[in-house]
Amino acid sequence: MREFIPPAARFIALPSPFAMRRGGELAGARIAYETVGRLTPERDNAVLILTGLSPDAHAASHPADTDPGWWEAMVGPGKPVDTDRWYVICLNSLGSCKGSTGPASPDPTTGEPYGPGFPELSMEDIADAAAHAVGALGVERLACVIGTSMGGMSSLSLLDRHPGLARGHINICGAASALPFSIAIRSLQREAIRCDPHWNGGRYDDGNYPQRGMFTARKLGMMTYRSALEWDGRFGRARIAPQDGGTGGNNGHREDHQNHGNHGNHGDYRDGDAPLPRDPFGHEFQVEDYLERHARRFARRFDPNSYLCLSRCMDRFDLGESRGGSTEAALARIRLEKALVIGVETDILFPLRQQRQIADGLAAGGTDVTFLAMDSPEGHDAFLIDTVRFGAPVAKFLTTL
Repeated sequence: MREFIPPAARFIALPSPFAMRRGGELAGARIAYETVGRLTPERDNAVLILTGLSPDAHAASHPADTDPGWWEAMVGPGKPVDTDRWYVICLNSLGSCKGSTGPASPDPTTGEPYGPGFPELSMEDIADAAAHAVGALGVERLACVIGTSMGGMSSLSLLDRHPGLARGHINICGAASALPFSIAIRSLQREAIRCDPHWNGGRYDDGNYPQRGMFTARKLGMMTYRSALEWDGRFGRARIAPQDGGTGGNNGHREDHQNHGNHGNHGDYRDGDAPLPRDPFGHEFQVEDYLERHARRFARRFDPNSYLCLSRCMDRFDLGESRGGSTEAALARIRLEKALVIGVETDILFPLRQQRQIADGLAAGGTDVTFLAMDSPEGHDAFLIDTVRFGAPVAKFLTTL
């Protein structure tokens, strides 16, 4: 169990103890964050980014860490989220392994990682921790909250539980609750990890690590982050070139330059590739090799217990249920000046009807809402890859705040 903390991450201490919604509490917990841009004397230009399942707080490069961030094309000087104008705060979610307190963090009562003993996490806990972090940074009211993927869920919880915290909201490929298909996929991912012989009830270490379970979980995730349309156009039935010796090849197809999770919503591509073994039933098609490569790059860069914790948290989120009513009524109770809700027509993990529900619900409460259905082949990951298409409406919306 290890944490993977960006070199420029800073930390905000949470109230101790920090009570968890489903029971239990954390002592000495913290939230990791990074900021880009300058806060105005009036403190009215802060934009908060809440991330998908696996990103860290390094959304964009800056002098303290010049490596590209997981949303580098969208955040920075002159970019859609223009840091010449906005003071951008990106938080690593509570429960993660990228600097914020989570299962890989030491339990102060034992000195050992929490592991499977980490208190049950809810989206409301992530939201409350984010609200505390914003206040600790001296911001009373945000100009905008931007939530992507799982961050779209935590953003809605934040806005619901902390009225008046933001003027505007951008929800990208988010949802107000988890759908059965998404729950089923994440259930299989968790099962793959827990069935690995090295899982050991969540008490693994670097020498006995559930790597194959993480490989399978990651591959299942990658299949839902993209669309069948993209798989067809990108790989077709292309086979691995014989000269590659089983290590694969991309037949001229580009490799991803964004790391969705680094769920950038999904991976870290800084590690080198190791040769893939050949066997009679091994990889024959390039799409198989692609999935294997991405799984290898991710498996040792995200803690399995954190993966389980955040995944389960997503499944259990229902904005309406948390308020004892319907999802539509809960959305209508959120008070904002403006909102931009973006979905992708090819997204199978957070399908377009979920973003339409968010837009309709916020509008019913009086928010001035713009809803966009993107025609992108990239599926759920489109906001990380198809940034030309996403950048224009995000930039336009922010100019109206």
